[in-house]
Amino acid sequence: MRIGTPLSPSAIKVMLLGSGELGKEVVIELQRLGVETIAVDRYANAPAQQVAHRAHVIDMTDAKALRTLVESERPHLIVPEIEAIATDELLRIEEDKLATVIPTARAAHITMNRERIRRLAAEELKLPTSPYAFCATLAELQAATARIGFPCFVKPVMSSSGKGQSRLKSAADVEKAWDKALTAGRVKEARVIVEGEIEFDFEITELTVRAADATHFCEPVGHVQFDGDYVESWQPQAMSKVALAKARDMAGRVTAALGGHGIFGVELFVKGDEVWFSEVSPRPHDTGLVTLVSQYQSEFALHARAILGLPVSTALKSPGASAVIYGGMDEKGIAFEGVDEALRVPESELRIFGKPQSYMKRRMAVALARGTTTDEARLRAKTCASAIKTVKV
Repeated sequence: MRIGTPLSPSAIKVMLLGSGELGKEVVIELQRLGVETIAVDRYANAPAQQVAHRAHVIDMTDAKALRTLVESERPHLIVPEIEAIATDELLRIEEDKLATVIPTARAAHITMNRERIRRLAAEELKLPTSPYAFCATLAELQAATARIGFPCFVKPVMSSSGKGQSRLKSAADVEKAWDKALTAGRVKEARVIVEGEIEFDFEITELTVRAADATHFCEPVGHVQFDGDYVESWQPQAMSKVALAKARDMAGRVTAALGGHGIFGVELFVKGDEVWFSEVSPRPHDTGLVTLVSQYQSEFALHARAILGLPVSTALKSPGASAVIYGGMDEKGIAFEGVDEALRVPESELRIFGKPQSYMKRRMAVALARGTTTDEARLRAKTCASAIKTVKV
């Protein structure tokens, strides 16, 4: 591997499609390795755009606009960070050898649609999953929920971070869930997945790194979700050796089927020694923000190294935890108070993302902490987060 100099003819150029807080950390890690970075998003001044060499604002679901930008910038690597991308065009871009898509254009195409990835995992790889069905009309959804039973979940086939997701307790909830899914999906498509609820002890993210030499696994990340969006995470999550072996086997099989290099966030449900596949993201995972304090190489450093063909290490440094800080208001350019108090918490850190627009439930920052145990780290992270107050300027 030869790495050149940014902003020169020798530069390795990496384009991020989606420039949120996860992309920001990836850009920082790439720049530490001398890579020229280009951050793309649907709005200006997204977090990664604030630290990249160049930034562009386009509708990434517009195939023509996406190809025009790639032809103009000529990146060596394209790194998708969100779902709302014209993945059909990514396939054509890779076929035309304009750039290499991370991990592959096919992987991005499959995983950014819940139907494609569920069919791959459950029907081709035969991984255990919750019962499910896909629906294109309200009538189909009503029939599917009656067949699968309640409680169950309804999600758009293309969305992230809980957007458009509903937990249904009875048939009376079906129509409202259908409407929510159609209005909140990343791409306006009248198609949803309904999933039966599994009784599990906890859920994990098995961060899986496909590097040049082998597939590597991080210690399992435990997390708590609310309305499909994570609110805290910790590493390592205690689990039986049998369950851990099953989790890594599933993660290894699904990521091998997707191919390419980079980090994958494989979401799994665990009950005793039993494990069920849920979803997979072919990029750093939001629950993996904890690795900024818990691992010697964070998930972002691992992603940067793996896509460049460099050596990786998933070694744990310390038990760690993260706690989300929401905007708490619908305002532009908010401010944060209590930072000094928050950072008085032992072994704590903050990442304030710099998002230009705040919403009530938009993730604007995250508190991080280490501890001698995950319980201690979780308490410290939540204490740190609770000290931060968002205020209107």
